[in-house]
Amino acid sequence: MVSAQLLAAALLAILFLQSGIDKAVDFRGNLQWLTGHFAKSPLRSMVAPMLATILVTECVAGAICAVGATQIALSGDTALALRGAQLAALNIVMLFFGQRLAKDYAGAAALVPYFILSVGAVILLGMKPGT
Repeated sequence: MVSAQLLAAALLAILFLQSGIDKAVDFRGNLQWLTGHFAKSPLRSMVAPMLATILVTECVAGAICAVGATQIALSGDTALALRGAQLAALNIVMLFFGQRLAKDYAGAAALVPYFILSVGAVILLGMKPGT
């Protein structure tokens, strides 16, 4: 079980750190694209703060999962990785909400596997040895 917990935390760390760093490196490009994406939605005036929120939650979730994966490898402690997975799942819910309001149903559907992964990681990381 420890190897599955470690792999889940590592995968979430890579996924969310890469995504958050990409948004930080090209914030202006992402903002420009998202402004057009949300132009006809009720969120059109909130694109910059939404992007900043997603960027921060992705980076924090990824960093927590990375440190959590290290803790799992060194001591078997899953508490921090669990918190990172929970934040990752919340981040996917926020993204899903935005995609649905923007009427990007294909984009929203593409998030479902990531949500399943995140919730699966929450369940797996919440399990105690021997359960």
